[in-house]
Amino acid sequence: MQEFIELLKKDKKLVIGLMSGTSVDGIDAAIVEVTGHGLETEVDLIAFETFRFPTSVPQRILALCQPDTGRVDAICEMNFYIGHLFAEAVKHILQKSGMRANDIDLIGSHGQTIHHLPKDASADCNDSRYPSTLQVGEPAIIAHETGIPTIADFRVADMAAGGQGAPLVSYPDYLLFRDSEKTVGLLNIGGIANLTVLPANGTFDSVCAADTGPGNMCIDAVVTEITEGEEHYDKDGRRAAQGTPHQPLIDEWLKHPFFQLSPPKTTGREMFGHTYAIECLAACRKHELLDNDCLGTLTELTVQTIADYIERFITGRNPIDTLYVSGGGVHNQTIMRQLSEVLANTAVESVDSFGISADAKEAIAFAILANETLHGNAGNLPSATGASVRKILGKFVCP
Repeated sequence: MQEFIELLKKDKKLVIGLMSGTSVDGIDAAIVEVTGHGLETEVDLIAFETFRFPTSVPQRILALCQPDTGRVDAICEMNFYIGHLFAEAVKHILQKSGMRANDIDLIGSHGQTIHHLPKDASADCNDSRYPSTLQVGEPAIIAHETGIPTIADFRVADMAAGGQGAPLVSYPDYLLFRDSEKTVGLLNIGGIANLTVLPANGTFDSVCAADTGPGNMCIDAVVTEITEGEEHYDKDGRRAAQGTPHQPLIDEWLKHPFFQLSPPKTTGREMFGHTYAIECLAACRKHELLDNDCLGTLTELTVQTIADYIERFITGRNPIDTLYVSGGGVHNQTIMRQLSEVLANTAVESVDSFGISADAKEAIAFAILANETLHGNAGNLPSATGASVRKILGKFVCP
């Protein structure tokens, strides 16, 4: 542990944040200069890259996510292999930025979630399922292959305290974006969309956060299906822009139990993954919708679930003045246009306008969380995750 103890003497550190999300398209790696800790935290992004997984890896990961294909031997092997790929991502970004491993003080790795079973507030009280979560990407491999002290597996401490294990970005959001005069929303549209709301001049306890529902996940799955694998996402939202949303189908989909739950709440591929997307596609074809109409309908579903969540749970208490958007969805011009239209009293902007990279934001967040853990600071917000207490997050691994 001497490596970690020595780091406490440094006010400025270079930290690499690693993140792979529910879209399973690659590893985001950010080199971040982190100054201070806690409420004094400041960050400067030095370098960022997304390293695409080797061709066969996304399907291998997706197979792990399904109960009928997630074999224990495959999970065991992929935990180590994904750790190796995370280490390779570190080596690549160091090479591209002209830096060496010994220039870096710390790595914070989220890992790759393969299954997430949070506490379900709507479940029967006799439900025997034990809340749990599982991320792969063995941190011992990352630390060993890079020679850099690593902190990883952030979600589990929050879940041990009765939380949802997410969204964990709410604490870094508070450190970076809190404002004394206006209420700020931070919307990340990855595979799943999640929203953090920071009331004007608010405290930790005033922060509200939750997953709102599917982000890009269903759209991506349907694009892959209708193009027979030639395309994997709706570039700039062009296909959806050419389609006409079918509101009766959206109204039917909005009856899903998840959308009725109050925050805090989280979800994932288990609920809105490939199976759900194919069911939506089948419903569109039953109504004889054209492919672009189907994508327009799914895109509108993402927008409406975000807007409905804001209307039901946020606007009455803390109307959002500015909504900063990050994640892959920020590049979908149809989503961004529709959000601006439906949230007419809110300024909807890419988080780039704040000076934080929209693509790098979540990787930056895990660099911050690693620094907070190093300093013994709790990294969760019970008002956001539902945990009973604040917890120091993550596990330390020496190189």
